Amino acid sequence: MVAVSVASSQLHHQLADREVLNGVLIYAVAFFGIWWAWMNFTWFATSFAVDDWLYRVVTIVQMGGVLVLAAGIEPAFEHHDFRLLVWAYVVMRVAMVVQWVRAAVSDRALRTTTISYALGIAITQALWIVMLGLPGKAIPVAIPVLILAELAVPVIAERHHATSWHPHHITERYGLFTLIVLGESVLASANAIIEALHTSREHAEAAAHADLLGSLVGLSALTLITSAALWWIYFWPPHHGLIGTLRESLRYGYVHYVVFAAAAAFSAGIEVHIDALTGESELSRVAVGYTVSIPVAVFVLAIWWIALSRFGDRLVNTTLPLGAAVILLSPLLPFDVAATAVVLVLIVVVLVWRRPVERNR
Repeated sequence: MVAVSVASSQLHHQLADREVLNGVLIYAVAFFGIWWAWMNFTWFATSFAVDDWLYRVVTIVQMGGVLVLAAGIEPAFEHHDFRLLVWAYVVMRVAMVVQWVRAAVSDRALRTTTISYALGIAITQALWIVMLGLPGKAIPVAIPVLILAELAVPVIAERHHATSWHPHHITERYGLFTLIVLGESVLASANAIIEALHTSREHAEAAAHADLLGSLVGLSALTLITSAALWWIYFWPPHHGLIGTLRESLRYGYVHYVVFAAAAAFSAGIEVHIDALTGESELSRVAVGYTVSIPVAVFVLAIWWIALSRFGDRLVNTTLPLGAAVILLSPLLPFDVAATAVVLVLIVVVLVWRRPVERNR
């Protein structure tokens, strides 16, 4: 999760410097590379349970690609230099091609599907490399096209003969990823306390810094409450019942990009709030508030749409989107993070009161 941490940190710096559009767009691209490589490996691993020496070596190569990708995130944010980012991504994806070719050799029944995956991934990687030679103005157009091409590979490959997957295994992996990205926000709250202790040592006699100490500790507590509430909301429904058909699985898997990216962006927003409290941010108070309210609201809406909406009754399916709407308005209030935390706690109270019941598909 080093790459997720680096992407979140870079987003934080871009937001604090008022480079909002650039920060959000590059973050979306960088996070796609992290998420897509992880997602492809996760679904492959549950379909082909291999654990020999070659499988482990190829997996280690993919891990090495992630580390290099993390190193390429900063140049992409700062200079729009995607070379290291793309080459690291290609390394991870070529390793995935090797895995699919091995699956094609060992499983005759799924040979058409596995070869389709291998060819589709290989072709898109060649196109990513070609993109690096395009003029700078063409790259913003090429990137979305190539992302769509990547997303199309499973849709096309699975139409021949769908691979098997274990719903409990898949959803457990997704749950673990969610815990990790929410953990980034808990780390941000820890940074608030560290910052508070640092400033209190340097300015122990200043009343203004005593107030700052209280504000930072308060922000840390609210971040923990918010993270815990998001965790509670995410794990309220039984996720394994959401990926029965191919269409359901694609919906569940693809929309989780939004869930994961929003959760990681939440930690960047907390860091921006710390900057604002310590006078190191150029953003307005309302803009600072939106660095938290937008990712939190997006997280709530996305996980409600793909998970809670099926298992919630009318009260739950009213509370979640309404709560997200209120969270989006919270930056207009003096205590925006506190308001967001209160809304999320109220949502959790409703979820504790109502049990998940599967609706008709």
